[in-house]
Amino acid sequence: MDRRDFVRRAGRWAGTAALAPSLAGLAARARPAAASTPGTARGSAAYGPLRPAGPELALPEGFSYVLLSVEGRPMSDGRPTPRAHDGMGLFPVSDEVVRLVRNHEDQDPPGVAVPLVSPELAYDPLAGGGTTTLEVRLEADGRAVLVRDFVSAGGTMINCAGGTTPWGSWLTCEETTFGQGRGWTLPHGYVFEVPADADEPVRAEPLRDMGRFTHEAVAVDPVTGFVYETEDYNRRSGFYRFRPHTPGVLRDGGVLEMLAVRGAPQVDLRTGQRPGEWRGVEWVPIENPDPPEAERSATTVWLEGFEAGGARFSRLEGCWHADRSIYFHATNGGDAQLGQVWRYVPDEEALALVFESPSEDVLSGPDNLTVSPRGGILICEDNSGETHLRGLSPAGEIFPFARNLLNAREFAGACFSPDGRTLFINLQGDTISMGPGHLGQTFAIWGPWERGPL
Repeated sequence: MDRRDFVRRAGRWAGTAALAPSLAGLAARARPAAASTPGTARGSAAYGPLRPAGPELALPEGFSYVLLSVEGRPMSDGRPTPRAHDGMGLFPVSDEVVRLVRNHEDQDPPGVAVPLVSPELAYDPLAGGGTTTLEVRLEADGRAVLVRDFVSAGGTMINCAGGTTPWGSWLTCEETTFGQGRGWTLPHGYVFEVPADADEPVRAEPLRDMGRFTHEAVAVDPVTGFVYETEDYNRRSGFYRFRPHTPGVLRDGGVLEMLAVRGAPQVDLRTGQRPGEWRGVEWVPIENPDPPEAERSATTVWLEGFEAGGARFSRLEGCWHADRSIYFHATNGGDAQLGQVWRYVPDEEALALVFESPSEDVLSGPDNLTVSPRGGILICEDNSGETHLRGLSPAGEIFPFARNLLNAREFAGACFSPDGRTLFINLQGDTISMGPGHLGQTFAIWGPWERGPL
């Protein structure tokens, strides 16, 4: 396929996502739906009780799934499928074919990690993380068939989440600032770009101006080309904006900034917040986005921004662009420390809390997120107990959509096909080779989406 045609198709999908049904009512009406027995539907927007749809997943009646990829199985390039399936992005190739670029959050130490690529293509030849690409054919009813899969980047580590770009690439993010002091050959803590049309591994090059910190996810504003970044570091996390010198060409560098609330320098947004209350925001510059001190202190970049007046969040993770807004999660933010959903509107330079979990049976540990073509938010839980995919409707009703029947590992990488009929999702599995043997897996889900907002 011609590269220009690929980028044109990817840009068309990015524009479609930006025009998703409005979520404006969320911030104004956000609330937990009426409580009910855990594992059953809540609120009128729900799809109904969850039932086992197979050995791995419980889904509402009428929904089905297929297992596309499992850790350890040989891929089309002959390599075994890597472990720790995490963030994932979708790119259309044609009306029937899409590509998924998937992160692998390998956390094995140097000397134990198994590199995904040859040393000449690896950023750090001792690191076992990176990305794989899956090419998938979509059937008329929403079913999906794996066509081929292969490693697309390697030599990075703890590739947690990331985000798609309107120009047809995946930004994969390292959730660590380890480096030579921990036995690696190079410093880590960067964002790397992987072209979605690559048919073989690309050389991983760090985008240093985008910051060296514990990265989680990114979302790109297709109008400005600005990249919004989340930081996942306990209770000292910031929300960042990267303004590239050349929109769409991140390797040309740019300016990194941190969100601050206008008139409230160093405001603490971890607790005491009211859903629907809008705040004006501004941005403070990060003069040194790539400090060598980051290896010793992972919050070095955050501290510079905070001292300049930046806002404090608690463990920022999932990030998604839709409805001319950026939605993002604070995984253990809120008065109950169970999670917050935030909305930032670039055109208005405004920020509001959309939803805050009051109890574990409502929402616990929101991580990755996506916004469906029908307007609802799909939330991947990451907690130490029973894990769910949760839906949040435009009316502010929250409900379970899927449950992990295998183990307590997190859901990750949620993304919809362009027509909204197929949902792709990962179960992460173990992130280290000495784990209990939980395998990373990728699924496709289809069914009567029209019954609700997802």
